[in-house]
Amino acid sequence: MTPGNRVAAAFAAACAGIALYAVMDAVMKGLSLAMGAYVALFWRLVVGAGIMTPLFILSKPRVPERRILLIHFVRSMVIAVMALAFFWGIARVPLAEAIALTFIAPLIALGLAALFLKEQVGARSVLGSLLGLSGVAIILVGQVRGDHGAGALAGMAAVLISAVFYAINLVIARHQAQHARPIEIAFFQNWFILVLLGLAAPFLLTIPEAVYWPQIAAAAALAVVSLLFLSWAYARAEAQILLTVEYTAFIWAAVMGWLFFGEAVTMVTIAGTVLIVAGCLLSARKPAQPLPEAEIATA
Repeated sequence: MTPGNRVAAAFAAACAGIALYAVMDAVMKGLSLAMGAYVALFWRLVVGAGIMTPLFILSKPRVPERRILLIHFVRSMVIAVMALAFFWGIARVPLAEAIALTFIAPLIALGLAALFLKEQVGARSVLGSLLGLSGVAIILVGQVRGDHGAGALAGMAAVLISAVFYAINLVIARHQAQHARPIEIAFFQNWFILVLLGLAAPFLLTIPEAVYWPQIAAAAALAVVSLLFLSWAYARAEAQILLTVEYTAFIWAAVMGWLFFGEAVTMVTIAGTVLIVAGCLLSARKPAQPLPEAEIATA
C-alpha cells in the first residue's frame, strides 16, 4: 500500500470509528439518564470485556512487554476519567452541544502531539482545526441561549474536563497504536478500566433491570468496534492528520440527538457543520510523510 493510500484508509477508518462512537454516546446517554453514568459505564465494560476476551485469545496474543502494559494502563486511567465525566455531563446537556464542547480536544492534542510525539504540525492541520472550531463556535452561539435547566452548567464543566482528558487520550492512542495491535488495545483497555471502576463498586454499583441489558450490550459492541477502527487508523497516520476527524462527531450527535431525544437541528447547526467538514477535508489533504514500516502495527 502506498503512503497516500495508507493515509486515506486510516482517515476512512477513523471516520467510521467516530461515527460508531457517536451512536454509542447516544445509547449511553439514555442509559446514564436511567441508571447513572457510573453504573451504565461499569456494565458496558463488563459486556465489552466479555466480547474482547475470546477475541484476544483467538488472536494468539504475545505477552506484552512491561512498558507496553504501562501504556495500556496509563491510557485506561485517562479514559476512565474522560468517560465518567463525559457520560455524567451528557445526561445534563443536549448531546450535540456536549459534543461541540469537546472540540477543544483536537486543538489541545495538536500541541501535545508536537510536544510529546515530535510531530511537525503543518499549516493545513492548524488551519483545518481552526476552521472546524469556528464551525463549533457558530453552533454554540446558536444553541447556548436561554435556560438549560438545573445542572446544565455542571454538566458543561464535566464535558470540558472530559475534553482535556480526551486530548491526552488522543496523543497516547497514537503512541500506543505503534506498539500494539487493535485487539490487544481493546482487550487491556476494557479490563483495566473495569478494574479501576470496580474499586468503587461496593459503594455505587447496582444491577440494571432486564429491559436495559440489550442497550448495554449494544453500547459495548459499538465501543469495541469503534476502538478497533480508531486503533487501526492511529497506527497508520499521524495524529495531526486524524485529529480533525473528531469534528465529524457533531454531525452524528446532531442526528442521534434529534432521533432519540427530540433535540432540534437548526440552520445554524447545519452552517457550523459545513465548516467542520471543510476543516476535516483541509486537514486530510495534507501531504503525509510515510511511516517507517517498523512503526506500523500489523492488524
